[in-house]
Amino acid sequence: MPTETLPDLLTGLTLSAILFCLGLIGLLVRRNVIYLLMCVEICTNAAALAFVVAGAHWDSSDGQVMFIFIITLAAAEVAIALALVLQFFRRRHTVDIDQLNGLRG
Repeated sequence: MPTETLPDLLTGLTLSAILFCLGLIGLLVRRNVIYLLMCVEICTNAAALAFVVAGAHWDSSDGQVMFIFIITLAAAEVAIALALVLQFFRRRHTVDIDQLNGLRG
């Protein structure tokens, strides 16, 4: 572990932690489904950033491979979630998370 790259590791992981906390706070505060999806994506991207930073620190391509895997999963998640939100909006004419309980069968 080279000591000259330790500040880069700490900076990258700190940025990742800050982004993750911002996404988590957004999940707890917001009531709009679209905002919740964006906050989940912020948390996901923060985790992906942590993998890339750790991989760059240890000169490994594993971080980049995990980044590609996470981004692929995030794209699939967004496609499915937006389709569900669109159907929810067509039925209820709102995207408020409190109205989501009305969809139970």
